[in-house]
Amino acid sequence: NAGLLRKGLLFRITLLMSGGASILYIRWRIMGTGPPAFTEVDNPASFADSLFVRAINYNYYYSLNAWLLLCPWWLCFDWSMGCIPLIKSVSDWRIIALAALWFCLIGLICQALCSEDSHKRRILTLGLGFLIIPFLPASNLFFRVGFVIAERVIYLPSIGYCILFTYGFSLLSKQAKKKKILAVAVLGILLINVLRCALRSSQWRSEEQLFRSALSVCPLNAKVHYNVGKNLADKGNQSAAIKYYREAVRLNPKYVHAMNNLGNILKERNELQEAEELLSLAVQIQPDFAAAWMNLGIVQNSLRRFEEAEQSYWTAIKHRKKYPDCYYNLGRLYADLNRHIDALNAWRNATVLKPEHSLAWNNMIILLDNTGNLAQAEAVGREALELIPNDHSLMFSLANVLGKSQKYKESEALFLKAIKANPNAASYHGNLAVLYHRWGNLDLAKKHYEVSLKLDPMAPGTKENYNLLRRKLEQLQKKGG
Repeated sequence: NAGLLRKGLLFRITLLMSGGASILYIRWRIMGTGPPAFTEVDNPASFADSLFVRAINYNYYYSLNAWLLLCPWWLCFDWSMGCIPLIKSVSDWRIIALAALWFCLIGLICQALCSEDSHKRRILTLGLGFLIIPFLPASNLFFRVGFVIAERVIYLPSIGYCILFTYGFSLLSKQAKKKKILAVAVLGILLINVLRCALRSSQWRSEEQLFRSALSVCPLNAKVHYNVGKNLADKGNQSAAIKYYREAVRLNPKYVHAMNNLGNILKERNELQEAEELLSLAVQIQPDFAAAWMNLGIVQNSLRRFEEAEQSYWTAIKHRKKYPDCYYNLGRLYADLNRHIDALNAWRNATVLKPEHSLAWNNMIILLDNTGNLAQAEAVGREALELIPNDHSLMFSLANVLGKSQKYKESEALFLKAIKANPNAASYHGNLAVLYHRWGNLDLAKKHYEVSLKLDPMAPGTKENYNLLRRKLEQLQKKGG
């Protein structure tokens, strides 16, 4: 039996060590041997030149973590970017907080070491061990961490806090004369924390609630305003998003991601001058910011500064080799300049990097169709539909090519499939009507012209084609009569 126990123990230790070694190897493969790169906005105190400023702010952060354990009311998903201004002198009133923390900690440590009661020493040592030791990796003592406060790092220390809290109440209950009042107080604290937990859980149910809950806690945090703005932009509320992005840039004038997103919205609203200024500043601050270079290229293209736009696109690709969206936009630039071969090559690069890039495939088909290369357009269209079989825009483009190649039956099937996927597209019905018109199926052509005009009365060319068809039908009726 003893031998079996030893074998079982050895197996468990081997399994544990193998698992640990595997995790370390995976971490090394992903991140390499060096530490993660953090910036000043992630942890401002760790970048302070003065040792005094660093030490005093680290201790202030410890006191804030202790306060969150004691009273978890002010919770925030991110505490960086100016959320907690640095303490720079001893005259700052916040020094009181770290003095109070060390007064309590030293008192507890003295009791844990010097108390004559061995039971008390064991309880306090256990509680302090759980409170302090799990927190040490996040303390900035051994290495720089990438946050000011992160609520997740106090999950394990909360075990020690609960031990100390429970032991403290047990001592009070032995000395208190009115135990009912103490019991009510404990139940009250428990109820308040349960309610706080329920409220915080509800805030985590959606991004909007989570981000907005942080505005009252950290109004100086640029990242909070950025995330609220991004959430609004994703929902299509661009006007409100602009306000939050502007505030994020005001709070942190080097916040390149906020500049990029704000520039993007202004670009879509055709406010190109300000968009260009913001994006130019973003790439000036962070020269390897590929997305900002691409967006700057789009703005420059819209301003018809084609050479600058091309240069911006290639700079973006230089900093991000596999960038299909940038190749797609570069292709659009070349198409505008009638550099058709370059455009096709750029879109082909986009589809190689991202085979499901529908817009790049579609533009290739349309360009080849417009330049009379119907066989090549058909080949590209079939290749695209093999990779993205349910894309109705590709079906529509290939159906147009097949119709021009007089492959009416196959073209009709694709048009009908595209209409089934997107029945409210006026152009789909209009082009199918043109196909029927050419094919000689005049009644079906009339039906789809009418559907197209009902969906979009201003559809270019559809009304003229419909009138031509009606005159032709009237002539056929007269001949028949």
